[in-house]
Amino acid sequence: MTSEQVAQEAMQIILHAGEARKHCMEALKDIENAEFDGARSKMKLANAEIVIAHRVQTNCIQKETEGQQGDYSVLFAHAQDTLMTVYSEINLAKRLLDIFESFDKRLNQLETNKKQREEV
Repeated sequence: MTSEQVAQEAMQIILHAGEARKHCMEALKDIENAEFDGARSKMKLANAEIVIAHRVQTNCIQKETEGQQGDYSVLFAHAQDTLMTVYSEINLAKRLLDIFESFDKRLNQLETNKKQREEV
């Protein structure tokens, strides 16, 4: 691969990873506001974008294993770093969504039980 091709691939990874991060941050805002359905929807969008970024990276790696050597690129290294960082953010956001949704259900159940005791 030429330096220009490597740079184009790197920019695609950065672009899609950035979009994934944007959706992930929006999902976290929804979690903060107990809008869990919206958060799940945004996490699906984040996942779709990170999958695209990962495919670009995988294609580049496959080309190299097939003998299509590319020059070392700081931009590509940055793209891979961004991709892995956003993967971590997405994984944490997924767990936070599950945790906060669980807490919300438990809190709602406690409030329902309290109301029922007060009515008796």
